[in-house]
Amino acid sequence: MKIAIIIPTYNEENFIAQTLESLVTQQKQPQQIIVVDDNSTDATAQIIKRFSSDYKYIKYLKKDSEQIHLPGGKVVQAFNFGLQELSTPYDILCKFDGDLVFPPEYLARLSAIFQEDSKVGMAGGFCHILKDGEWILENLTNKDHIRGALKAYRRSCFEQINGLKPAMGWDTLDELLAQYHGWSIKTVESLAVKHLKPTGTTYAAKARLKQGEAFYGMRYGLPLTLIASGKLALRKKDIAYFKNCLSGYFSAKRNKKPFLVNEKEGQFIRQLRWKMIQKKLFLA
Repeated sequence: MKIAIIIPTYNEENFIAQTLESLVTQQKQPQQIIVVDDNSTDATAQIIKRFSSDYKYIKYLKKDSEQIHLPGGKVVQAFNFGLQELSTPYDILCKFDGDLVFPPEYLARLSAIFQEDSKVGMAGGFCHILKDGEWILENLTNKDHIRGALKAYRRSCFEQINGLKPAMGWDTLDELLAQYHGWSIKTVESLAVKHLKPTGTTYAAKARLKQGEAFYGMRYGLPLTLIASGKLALRKKDIAYFKNCLSGYFSAKRNKKPFLVNEKEGQFIRQLRWKMIQKKLFLA
């Protein structure tokens, strides 16, 4: 299967070379890698250009945007900017971050997953972070969720969900919409990816309300928003995060911000979320 990769980057001079090196040494080579420099102020551009000079299937793109790192919308906008420049046919589309190191077999195993099961719409491994000299699982989400840092989509699935929504929560919404259209999500624990920069270390203060806005946009409703916000706050061990989520939710509702999904999709999302909660309670 043919693979295309898009990597949005912002000030990744300490990591992007390791990411690209791990991709050019894959057992299965991608057809194209597009690296979008989202207005970096460090040496990111020079490093990418060096790789693009050595490897013709790597393309450097410069995107002018606000010099601030925010989760959600900004990274998706950079990804979509790169998507417009894809010039090769592909079966699998990957959105990777610029601070990851992939094992040599990563793309080959991804390809095999999609090839073996035609119902798989999205697949991915797991991020690991270095702690006390050991690479351990970066335990920020459930194991049935693919982190936004290493998304891989079957092309027909990606097109059916109409691409990625430029909002925080996009990497949850894409999976919910994929399931709405009948696709399955495949996570593989044995595909361990090194995450060189822990998630959220550079997020700006004004990003704190975005998660609550995302819950509103996905039509969670207040009960699910309370549960999801509480769960995230416990995982992050930060009660202020719970308050910020609710503030973001009520602000979006008060200002009647546009929803990210239609009513039918929202109903499916709520039903799926409640089923997942009931399943976990039953297993507990």
